[in-house]
Amino acid sequence: MEYKVRTEPVELQVMRILLARADLAESDRQYYKNLEKGYEGELFFDSITRKLQCNCLILNDLLLEVNHSTFQIDSLIIFPNSIQVFDIKNNEGDHYFEGDKLFIKPNLEISNPVDQIKRTENRFRRWMKDHGFDFPIVVNIVFVNPKFTLYQAPMNMPFIFHSQLGRLFEQLDSNTGKLSGKHKMFADQLINSQVSRDPFIKLPAYNYKDLRKGIICEKCNKITVTVDNGRYCLCLDCGHKELVETAVVRSVEEIKLLFPDQKITTSLVYEWCKVVTNKKRINRILEKNFKKSGKNKWVYFE
Repeated sequence: MEYKVRTEPVELQVMRILLARADLAESDRQYYKNLEKGYEGELFFDSITRKLQCNCLILNDLLLEVNHSTFQIDSLIIFPNSIQVFDIKNNEGDHYFEGDKLFIKPNLEISNPVDQIKRTENRFRRWMKDHGFDFPIVVNIVFVNPKFTLYQAPMNMPFIFHSQLGRLFEQLDSNTGKLSGKHKMFADQLINSQVSRDPFIKLPAYNYKDLRKGIICEKCNKITVTVDNGRYCLCLDCGHKELVETAVVRSVEEIKLLFPDQKITTSLVYEWCKVVTNKKRINRILEKNFKKSGKNKWVYFE
């Protein structure tokens, strides 16, 4: 049972908007690609865990704190006899171990996921102790990409490769035990202990004035949209069509995400969308989809 559903990270949503509306440095573009790829790997893993039929509770994307240190768990599954912790990796290409270091061929060293999972395990064990739980923990590092190869991997590492996922979940699904009230209490405590992500988001600097105005295509994420026959927004790059109203509402959500302290006004949305040239139409869309506050020239929408 999927007890805590994964949501798209705010950081990824913001970076996707900035990719279309700003001239990002190459390092920021690569950072966005890494975020997107990591999230895709997590969604793939979720599609597998949802097929579990045994008694279990699945909690995705946990951010917890212990001793003023935060730690993240990509996926956690509560079984009757153990807590399985999964660190999900979507790496691809040829990798190899040399000593305790991990490299991408030919010789680029990258962070060793074993070090990360050990830190997570230690902090999680301390968190459980502080909250009065003592379930057995099993940690796993899952490489979900079928194009990933790892040479010289030590046999004692907690690695699970794409080709092993089927066997692993067949084994986990064979669990016939039952969950207790303590398991449910544990899951609820994990959810209620979530730490806000906002202080940890790393984003390039941006401001309203310098961002490109217009409507971003919901399919290809390019700001190449025009209004076609009044009712639809048409992407000139990929040909995708979307109702003007839907596109305007989506654009308002972009403003709220990028500038959470900015009041949403008709003039602001009119300028942001750019290609919808009828300001009264923008106002009608806002009145229909958002709560109107204020009076006269101080009207804004929530």
